[in-house]
Amino acid sequence: INIDRGAEEAVLSMQYLDNTILLIIGDGDIVKNLMQMVSEQGLESKVKFMEKVPHNILMNFTCAADVGITLDKDTNFNYKYSLPNKLFDYIQAGVPVLASQIVEVENIIKSYNIGDIIDNHNPKHIASKLKNMLSDIDRMQLWKKNLHKVREELCWENEQGKIIEIFRKAG
Repeated sequence: INIDRGAEEAVLSMQYLDNTILLIIGDGDIVKNLMQMVSEQGLESKVKFMEKVPHNILMNFTCAADVGITLDKDTNFNYKYSLPNKLFDYIQAGVPVLASQIVEVENIIKSYNIGDIIDNHNPKHIASKLKNMLSDIDRMQLWKKNLHKVREELCWENEQGKIIEIFRKAG
């Protein structure tokens, strides 16, 4: 959980949402600042923190989520073209995704119709997108149906052969 990954704006968006909890699991260079922000904004009942946990335990929490968020900012080449692991965790868990306009992330979200994209990192805008996602039961069902199909396609078992072939050619 590092700077320019949209965590600050995700936390601030919680002031505009009711009956919603943001669970942040892990560590990183911005976590202490996020905790301070939660305290200063009085968001302790809406934002919860957990230390880093093994992936199998993390996936139990991911599967229980209504929406997964990946809000990386286009601040450098690495972020602009990244494909965060959490995106694939959300896909495997069958959890619709709210994402930023990161090139490949947006491509996956739109191509497979498995969530929504923010237009900017304004906390009110993020909250509005989350409200719309959570309140549109028909779209949520469609996204979950699409996620069921996508997780069969975008999985390690399908990708490992491609990676092995790349290494064979390079070797």
